[in-house]
Amino acid sequence: MFDFLKKKKTKPIKAEVDEVLTEEQKNELRQEIAELTLEITASEPIDSVLAEKHEKVGLLFAQLSEIDEAIVSLEKSQSHKNSIGAGYKKLMSLYNQKRAEAAKKGDGAGIDQWMNKMDDMRQIAKKVTISG
Repeated sequence: MFDFLKKKKTKPIKAEVDEVLTEEQKNELRQEIAELTLEITASEPIDSVLAEKHEKVGLLFAQLSEIDEAIVSLEKSQSHKNSIGAGYKKLMSLYNQKRAEAAKKGDGAGIDQWMNKMDDMRQIAKKVTISG
């Protein structure tokens, strides 16, 4: 009845564990990236197709922990077609990671840069949700 007086039990915080990839898995991912890159250059310039392929490449780069390449590819995906899918979520996560790195270094300009990019992504989310 008076639960508000009782001390609440805290839930254990789950630590994110980075998945360690073997060299074989890394090589497979790099091969897949190379194939997708060839498909991008050979495909017709249809925005939805290019966006999908750039998103796949970006997600693969993120799996390889090649953050800068992943960001570039995922940004290209968003420039072709705005969507709120796995690529959007990963890009927001990478921006947040970069912002945290800038904060650790005490880089005010870097923090502002990544915060502005995150704000732009939120605007994209609003546009996509409103326009349907």
